[in-house]
Order: sequence, then C-alpha cells, then structure tokens
Amino acid sequence: MSAIDSQLPSSSGQDRPTDEVDRILSPGKLIILGLQHVLVMYAGAVAVPLMIGDRLGLSKEAIAMLISSDLFCCGIVTLLQCIGIGRFMGIRLPVIMSVTFAAVTPMIAIGMNPDIGLLGIFGATIAAGFITTLLAPLIGRLMPLFPPLVTGVVITSIGLSIIQVGIDWAAGGKGNPQYGNPVYLGISFAVLIFILLITRYAKGFMSNVAVLLGIVFGFLLSWMMNEVNLSGLHDASWFAIVTPMSFGMPIFDPVSILTMTAVLIIVFIESMGMFLALGEIVGRKLSSHDIIRGLRVDGVGTMGDAANLLI
Repeated sequence: MSAIDSQLPSSSGQDRPTDEVDRILSPGKLIILGLQHVLVMYAGAVAVPLMIGDRLGLSKEAIAMLISSDLFCCGIVTLLQCIGIGRFMGIRLPVIMSVTFAAVTPMIAIGMNPDIGLLGIFGATIAAGFITTLLAPLIGRLMPLFPPLVTGVVITSIGLSIIQVGIDWAAGGKGNPQYGNPVYLGISFAVLIFILLITRYAKGFMSNVAVLLGIVFGFLLSWMMNEVNLSGLHDASWFAIVTPMSFGMPIFDPVSILTMTAVLIIVFIESMGMFLALGEIVGRKLSSHDIIRGLRVDGVGTMGDAANLLI
C-alpha cells in the first residue's frame, strides 16, 4: 500500500454513501452557481488559445475555432469529472475543468517549428494525453514525493515564462505598426490596476471573476477611446459547425510528444494538490483511487480537446 493510500481512506465512487457535496440544489441555485463557475473558468479557457494563436500568427477565424472547441471540451470534461464513469474515471467532486497555462510556452515552441507547426501541437497533445492516462495510476501514488515547495516553484516558473506574451499584448501585439503606442500601454495598465483592486478588496464571487471583470472594463475603456473595431463581427455567423479535418491530420513528432508529456505530468502534480484541497473544502476524504480517477479524466480530456480541434 502506498503512502497516500495509508493517509487517505477509501472513498470509491459507487460504494460511498451520498453526502452533502452530492446534494442536488434547486434549479434556480444550480443555474446561478453554474453560471458563476463558467465565468470563473471562461477567462482561462479563452486566454490560452488567444495567446497561442497570436504567437503563431493564426487567422481570426482559426483562433475563434480554437476557442469554440476549447469551451465545448471544457464543458464535456467537467461533466465527466463530476459525474464519473463507474470506478474508472471521474473524481466526483465539483471540479471545473479549464485550460492550463503550463502548456502555452511549449505549445508555442512546437507550433513555431516550420516542419510541424500547429498540426505538431495536436499530435503531441493527443499522444501525451494517451501516455499520461496510462501513467495515471503511477503518478497518483507519487503525491508524497511532491511537496508544496516543489509544485510552487514549478508554477512560478510557468508564470514567469509567459510574461513576455502579456507584455507584447499590452503593447499592441507583435506585427502591429503601432506597437508600443502609449494609448495601448495606458489601457493595459488601467486594466491591471482594476484587476488588482478587485482581487484585493472584492469579496466572494466578485473576487473570483476579477479577470473577467477586467476584460469587460478594458473593452469599455477601449470603446470609449475609439480603439475597438467590430467590423469583423458583421460577417461572422452566430452558429457554425466545425467541419472534419479543418486543420488537417496531426503530426506525431517524438521530441514534441516527450515535451508535452513532461508538461502534462507537471499538470497532473498540480491537479493532485487541487483535488486534495477541494476534498478538504467539501469535507470528503480522498483515497489514491479517487485521485487516479481524476487524473485519468485529465488525460482523456487532453486527448479529446486536441482531437476535437482536428474535426
């Protein structure tokens, strides 16, 4: 029996009695709280494809397709994580599955390789998701080897590595003839201060949606300063079906696959900490089997998201 097994009693899905976290609320409360969770998840799910698409020089239509697929898969995988499938998948906790910023830098590096490009990202992500799904039982039992100090250093390094992307956006985006325009920098600084103030002084739900509120504030500020161009919306449809193989067949590059697998292992470690913290919040003791089921959904969701971007 592993160390985590001895510390965390079993709470396997089907033989566990129903407790408070499983209680179904009234439809009104479900809608309100569900909307809150979506708003919290939304900013991250949209920001990652925007960052990657911008650095790779993708068209607005391609980036919109990435965002739509991201949001769709986040919803499906969230259901899979919360409801579960037998004893094999799903931690059965109120976990909102979103998009990790940990993969932004390696994905951009893979995508900027002229030999594989965007299709190399898809192939590496599908393969890495498959590999880490198979490794979930092993990784789930290694939690005692990764204390908060280790995971904290990893997360900090990830944040520092994507600072350049944010700076480029604040200056107007690379390739923009007005790159570094003081108006752009002023709006960006105002949004930053706004988000920090919301995070510092707002309570509860308002604090959780500080980034989304910052996006709204930034849009309104830009609109008042005549820096918003909505001409592209006139030609866009409200509903559209993504046609199969819109981007082409994935490219499975061994080096890219190893890179993305390493990234997903780091994400798994972060997820384990989040699962345990959430278990404490809702008052449910988790076993290693619960953790492993949650990690399997992480891996399957990664495969599904990349595969969905190809169809």
